[in-house]
Amino acid sequence: MAGIYIHIPFCKQACNYCDFHFSTSLMNKDAFMKALFKEIEIQKNYFPSSTEVSTVYLGGGTPSLLSKFDLLDIINAVKLNFNILPNAEITLEANPDDLTSEKIKELKESPINRLSIGIQSFYDEDLRFMNRAHSATEALNAVKLAQDNGFENITIDLIYGTPTLTHHKWRNNLQIAFALNIKHISAYCLTVEPKTMLAHQIKTGITKNVDEQQSAEQFEILVDAMHANDFVQYEISNFCKDGFYSKHNSNYWLKENYLGLGPSAHSYNGSSRQWNISNNALYIKSLENGELNFEKEELTKEQRYNEYILTSLRTIWGANLTIIEQQFGKEYLNHCLSEADKYIRSESILNEENKLFLTDKGKLFADKISSELFKIE
Repeated sequence: MAGIYIHIPFCKQACNYCDFHFSTSLMNKDAFMKALFKEIEIQKNYFPSSTEVSTVYLGGGTPSLLSKFDLLDIINAVKLNFNILPNAEITLEANPDDLTSEKIKELKESPINRLSIGIQSFYDEDLRFMNRAHSATEALNAVKLAQDNGFENITIDLIYGTPTLTHHKWRNNLQIAFALNIKHISAYCLTVEPKTMLAHQIKTGITKNVDEQQSAEQFEILVDAMHANDFVQYEISNFCKDGFYSKHNSNYWLKENYLGLGPSAHSYNGSSRQWNISNNALYIKSLENGELNFEKEELTKEQRYNEYILTSLRTIWGANLTIIEQQFGKEYLNHCLSEADKYIRSESILNEENKLFLTDKGKLFADKISSELFKIE
């Protein structure tokens, strides 16, 4: 199985924490669409001909800014050039302020069968801090409208660790989501990325820096609340009811092949990784000339092992020691077990059924633990 990601590089306004590639101007939208269709045609042989594509994900940016005709044209172009399974998961990222009753009805009539709604918080104070374009009322209404129009497979994003978010408000955010009967929740800790508005605001003293202790405590609140409400934590930041895990994101974590289309989009085929240029004008210009503008990296055994550790340890499926030995050899297996030993003894890693899993304690330090299991020559 394989997945296709399509990056739509437009937003109404810039969230202060975001370092994804986007433009707040729609001036080049039509030219972008033509370029995207050209890239889809050029990349139709990226996968072997027998490859079945099980997921299509329209992300960004804000794909919900596009009209129903634009979205249908993109999906039809993908179906024309790739072997998309009839029951493929087709996800659209959407902001609440775009999800009017009319918009949701249009989406329901399209092949899109999963909505990813960027809620972030159900409190206006938090949304203003993040410079989100929607209000708390719009967030609630968007979910209810989607459900009323027949969307059952809905995921929402929430962010914790912001200076405006108390533990009480964080618990309430989670309880609101549970009360809405949402089946999938992605909850991310606020991080300060270089060259973002948030980084500038912290540097100039406009806002407080992220409090690591607050973030850790809110992560623990998150995990406890999810367990109490029968959500499975199948990846550190992702929780779902049975049968509602994200097939697309799981492809990433399980190292399935995927193709990225659009400016800044990444692709992976098991042996190499490539990424498109993060510039709308140059992306469009190159495709007007029938060329792809991207960089490519052939992955070494060491890089492939490190990526496997990084992604697999974050998931409910764990790092499979048999896979490590088969794909990378005895030396890598011994290295992994040696570095994992102190974390096994400290009960941060569980070694069970020849797999390594992070415990709830270990999940607080997932990146640190993974990096110590890396193989660095």
